[in-house]
Amino acid sequence: MTDYSRYFDLVTETHVEIEGWFSGLEPGVLPTLLGRFSEQFSMITPSGKELDANAVEALFEQLRGARPGLKITLSDFKGIALYGDGAVVSYRELQEEHNGNRTDRRATVVFEKDASAKVLWRHLHETFSSD
Repeated sequence: MTDYSRYFDLVTETHVEIEGWFSGLEPGVLPTLLGRFSEQFSMITPSGKELDANAVEALFEQLRGARPGLKITLSDFKGIALYGDGAVVSYRELQEEHNGNRTDRRATVVFEKDASAKVLWRHLHETFSSD
């Protein structure tokens, strides 16, 4: 059996930071959070919009504290591919806000190692889930 635990841990750690940032609880976390992403990072949002690393940074800056009480629950971790320079994993992400708003999404992330062997998020694709 292939061990994806390092990558699952990175997903979890990153979402703890995102939850805190969007809730407004972690004012100093943005540089750490952005340091998790490759300079070539790209993302497909659940609505189908494509974002590059600069657009994701601007989005994070805009959303600090915009979702007070946000709770992110991750589940259904699956390893898709593991290779020398990274991995591809998927997971389910439930976001719940204090006002009762909920979004449920499926995500697939591509991780890569940089020149110093640091593992970075290279690409993320999210899709809204209906089940």
